[in-house]
Amino acid sequence: MRRSKLVQHLFSSSFQKKPDPVVRHIWKCLDRIDPQIVNSAPEWPLEKLNPVDLAILRLAVYELTIDKKAPFKVIIDEAVELAKKYGGSGSPAFINGSLGKLVRLNSLDQA
Repeated sequence: MRRSKLVQHLFSSSFQKKPDPVVRHIWKCLDRIDPQIVNSAPEWPLEKLNPVDLAILRLAVYELTIDKKAPFKVIIDEAVELAKKYGGSGSPAFINGSLGKLVRLNSLDQA
């Protein structure tokens, strides 16, 4: 439930003047998060991504590479569930594939 709210806030924060504190922290880390997304889905430039998928990816990449409080499998599973709930028909597979590649590229499955 918490991740669901964060994705909603992360998506809507670009329209708000004062976003949630956690979302503000994620926004401050975009210089570290967005290149990871580009590396894990090079065929999809950030500006071409569905904004909901981008919000889900940003939260998941933040949790995987910066926050590091949950196991990578839990983060990916929850990101896929968020994609099923809020994204398009291809979103769950795209999110799963992108995050799986990010885990492999960063050897997060070895930790």
